Formats: sequence, C-alpha cells, structure tokens
Amino acid sequence: MASVLLLPGWHNSGPDHWQSLWEAQYGDTRVVQHDWSFPLRGDWMAQLEEAVLAHDEVVLAAHSLGCILVAAWAAHSQHTERVLGALLVAPGDVERPEMQHVLHTWSPIVRARLPFQSVLAASRNDPHCSFMRASRLAMDWGARLVDVGHCGHVNSESNVGDWPQGRAWLNELKSKEKTHHGD
Repeated sequence: MASVLLLPGWHNSGPDHWQSLWEAQYGDTRVVQHDWSFPLRGDWMAQLEEAVLAHDEVVLAAHSLGCILVAAWAAHSQHTERVLGALLVAPGDVERPEMQHVLHTWSPIVRARLPFQSVLAASRNDPHCSFMRASRLAMDWGARLVDVGHCGHVNSESNVGDWPQGRAWLNELKSKEKTHHGD
C-alpha cells in the first residue's frame, strides 16, 4: 500500500489545516523542511527526494508552495516511478512580483508535464493564485483540474476541516493502477 507524503507550503501547515488533520487521523507522513520561513527550492527538493526514497510507493498531497515543489522535484528526480499520483491543492503563484524577494529560488515555476497522475484542486477566490493561473498550471502539468468553488487558499481559514472531498481525490489516486504517461 502506498504511503501518503504531505507537502505543506510556506510556513508549514498549522494544527487545524487539513494536512495536519490527515497526519493525525490517517498517519500520513509530513515531509519536514529545514526552513519553513525562508524556503530554498533545492533544499526542499532534497528533503522530498529523501522522503520518497524511504518508501516503495507514495502518493503526494501538496498544498501551496508544496505544489510548486512537486513540479520542480519531478523534473529532476530519477525516482518519480515511486509516485502513484499527486493531489496538488491551491498552488502558490511564486512568480507574482511581490513574492520575488522572499521566494526568489522558486521562480520560474517548472511547467513540465508530471510523469504521474495528478489532480489540481483550485479555488475561485484564492488570494495566492488566480483560478486562471491555476488552470494554466494544471494544463502544463497534465493534471486534472477540479474547481473547489470559493474556498480561499484551501487552508485552515477556509473551514474545510479534514476535507473529505480532498481525501476522496487522494484515495482515488492511491487506488488507481500505476500508469505511465506516453505508454
């Protein structure tokens, strides 16, 4: 059975965030980063690589900057075959001008097609990434786009609780037979 790796975004996920609730409820594994406040893309990619190598098969559950991490890691790792799929929730748009000084190592966003199945859940009123921008990322990454309505950044402030709909999408990815794009 595939392990679930939780990939929080910038500043980590607090105790009421759906990722933290999943960690407590299902025993999912949070990929812990060295620096949540001043994230460096290469460092975060190395942490994800280490976490993936600790398991035979994984499903990724990424939020915000975690989504951008998945794209960057997948474009460079030699171990993407261990990933059954990725749930990408509310990607953060690190290319916005106001983010350049803080998240400068994350730009440009890697836009290569992901080598595994993915679902991108985007909100219509996310303050960190417009729905149109998220739609474009889904297309670039080859992800199935799902519209979660008006849920803000799909975090604790969105009041989604343990977010059963998100878990259903994750379980769908987890249960699918492994397929390779282009086969």
